[in-house]
Amino acid sequence: MIEKIWFQRSVLFYLLWPLLWPLSCLFSKVSRSRRQAYADGGKARYRAPVPVVVVGNITAGGNGKTPVVIWLVETLLALGYKPGVVSRGYGAKAPQYPLVLNATTPTSHCGDEPKLIHQRTGVPVAVDPNRSEAVKSLLNQGINIIITDDGLQHYALERDIELVVIDGVRRFGNQHLIPLGPLREPMSRLGQVDFKITNGGQAQDSEIAMSLRPDDAVNLVTGERCSAASLTRLVAFAGIGHPPRFFNTLKQLGANPLVTKSFSDHEDFSPAELEALDQRGDNLIMTEKDAVKCAHIAKENWWYLPVTATLAAPDAERIIHKIQEVMEHYGSSTT
Repeated sequence: MIEKIWFQRSVLFYLLWPLLWPLSCLFSKVSRSRRQAYADGGKARYRAPVPVVVVGNITAGGNGKTPVVIWLVETLLALGYKPGVVSRGYGAKAPQYPLVLNATTPTSHCGDEPKLIHQRTGVPVAVDPNRSEAVKSLLNQGINIIITDDGLQHYALERDIELVVIDGVRRFGNQHLIPLGPLREPMSRLGQVDFKITNGGQAQDSEIAMSLRPDDAVNLVTGERCSAASLTRLVAFAGIGHPPRFFNTLKQLGANPLVTKSFSDHEDFSPAELEALDQRGDNLIMTEKDAVKCAHIAKENWWYLPVTATLAAPDAERIIHKIQEVMEHYGSSTT
């Protein structure tokens, strides 16, 4: 229903307008006053002793932030920097905060996205609803730059660079604030960020085009790799912000699933429902983000499809040059 109201302007949008419009106005007022309180010094803000780069968005739901975080971390590592990542750990509950991840940290404690980032990059990752505390927990890990996965609206943490990721297909929906529309902040907020990265679709003026390049499918049990198109009688599921994006990617690769199943973002899958899906074909495929929650119950016919964010070289260089400028201001280096 939310999809139809926010992105399709269905009849539900007009039927629910009298109810949702006042709530949207209230959300706007609270959000604006809260941000102003941080700007005026009424609420305390934490300034880290190392640069902080926020990768976020102004819309609710998945836009491709995590692949951008991974791309940024891997790029900085290649240049000799020592990045660390902080996250809220959405959908998870840790025994205590801040929680610094290790190889055995369960997703129920840290969340799927932080676990994925840690597995893909190997850099220190910390989760805490208070991202400032997460940053502090990493300062003794030898890091010299912090990347935040989401957190554009977490104004308690000072930041040096802001990157906003935009869904290039769905864009900003009806351009109304939550709950009438998908916006966390008004469209004018885009004029204040450093870079706007558009995932798919058509990048508009001042936006950087980004695409997600799929790799070979990876077996959850054996680590074997093969093309998704070679997997017979495929069943696909996704618990991400916009599952159709995953299913469309499979079709573009020549893999045409017999069955597709959409779950809500950050879904806590039950073994029984995945087993039922598994019975409907020969092979079961999922996103890499879903795979970090399923590895402990995986069967030998379960696969995931990793994707990598790709940007044109000149655009990537602009982002890195900006980061290097900030690093120099802090007196940081690659050693």
